[in-house]
Amino acid sequence: MRVISLGWGVQSFTIAAMAALGDIEPVDYAVFADTLYESVLTYEFAIDGWSWLEDRGVKVRVVRNKENPIVIPRGGGKIYIPAFTESKNASGGMLRRQCTQRWKVAPIRRFIQSQRNGQPVEMLLGISTDEWQRMRDSDVKYITNSYPLVDKKMSRLDCMRWLDEHGLPIPPKSACYFCPFHTTKEWNRIKQTPDWEKVITVDEQIRNARPSALGLRLYLHASRKPIDEVDFRTAEEKGQMTLWDNECSGVCGV
Repeated sequence: MRVISLGWGVQSFTIAAMAALGDIEPVDYAVFADTLYESVLTYEFAIDGWSWLEDRGVKVRVVRNKENPIVIPRGGGKIYIPAFTESKNASGGMLRRQCTQRWKVAPIRRFIQSQRNGQPVEMLLGISTDEWQRMRDSDVKYITNSYPLVDKKMSRLDCMRWLDEHGLPIPPKSACYFCPFHTTKEWNRIKQTPDWEKVITVDEQIRNARPSALGLRLYLHASRKPIDEVDFRTAEEKGQMTLWDNECSGVCGV
């Protein structure tokens, strides 16, 4: 059985579109693990993307847990996102990330187990050449991970070009709106969407999620400030001159 892990971002949608247009072998399913916290822009994109894929023979399925609480008060104040602690430690001052396994991997595997009928599964993952270090072997015997974009030597920018050449829209970045791994550029983008008020609510919700005996307050941003107090301006926007106005980083559009 062949299954695409569909996150509705640039890379995974490119793989799904390739399957729909015959650029790669057909798949049995494209499975979207809905965390319940995707960007409003991702959900809007998925409405049209889902119809487009289904019309071309790609079966899209949505899986999710019944609920994905950010904070679980019982059991000592569990929190599954990699929030920043009040002070740094050997781990860099972040909690261990558990959300991906619980909110994405587990629901997808439950669906696969319900459908595979004992068959081995090839899992197509949307990792491109500029993210090769994220490639991993599966940790379960019945799933083999594959990376079509790496096999085709395609970067994220190549995916965007491929989508454009085929008259398809470029998806917004797919991630939970409150993800502590967001870049400054991404936080600035989120501030312009309805998700920003929800980000502020989550940041306040996690602040004292751990028991006071454990000491440290939690934050979504590395500055260890409430998210609505963080200055997201670039150095240039703050008035600092740059010496590199004409320097090409080599990653335009990534």
